[in-house]
Amino acid sequence: MRQSPVAAYHASLTSALSHARSHRLSRRSALRTSIAAGAATAALSGPSVFGFRSAMAQDFAGPVDVLNYALTLEHLEATFYRTYNAEYSAMDLEMAGMGPQVRGRLELIEAHEAEHVTVLISVIESLGGTPAEEMMYDFGVTDVESYIATAQVLENLGTGAYTGAAQFLIDNDDLLTAALTIHGVEARHASYLNILNRESPFPEAFEPAIPPADVLAAAKPLIIWDMPDTGAGPGASQDGPNLGLIAAAGAVGLGAAALAARTREVRTGSDTATLEA
Repeated sequence: MRQSPVAAYHASLTSALSHARSHRLSRRSALRTSIAAGAATAALSGPSVFGFRSAMAQDFAGPVDVLNYALTLEHLEATFYRTYNAEYSAMDLEMAGMGPQVRGRLELIEAHEAEHVTVLISVIESLGGTPAEEMMYDFGVTDVESYIATAQVLENLGTGAYTGAAQFLIDNDDLLTAALTIHGVEARHASYLNILNRESPFPEAFEPAIPPADVLAAAKPLIIWDMPDTGAGPGASQDGPNLGLIAAAGAVGLGAAALAARTREVRTGSDTATLEA
């Protein structure tokens, strides 16, 4: 039987993610990877598949570039949940076989992604950089099943992307810690979406680190517009105390506090005793 275009699309997207995740960092290859990081990063500075240097493919000249890379992914995720949470109601989800609490949890994921966008924009601006903008996307979603399947792919892709980008913030302890707090939430999202798609919430002992080039390859089918070219900004300087990084850390701290408060508020008003997904 011939595969439908929508099914083929999701198979292609999942295949791209699987290919990206195959480039994992083992203990043996970690040192080789760090030594080759300069060459790998330089390779990303050429023209992107969209025709321009982009926030996802450019040379990471400083922390602003890395944060814009993360912001590009967060924009994509935030738009995704905002779009399809508005399109599919709680009844739609239940008719597709989801538990009654799934709607509230997808709304909470949407709130998380929106908060990530807000905080990253604040940090980038505090460093004197220009935040990457939200693009136009084609997610290929046609029903609840494809919504949940695509959400799983995006969350696993985002988790691996943060793991792969951590090395580029290794000299900025505050920003690295802040990025890891987002990474942890993305991993929780991925585990939950794995369960909704009847897959293991923790498939491996080590989280694969997905290089930026592979993240770009996996995300390419979703993005319609060309990505903006964003500058490194003053935050790229490593000379002496960096007031921009201090301000950025404060902004991330405020964002994390707001996110924690929102999470507690939502959980207080929901039923957390059920074991259903």
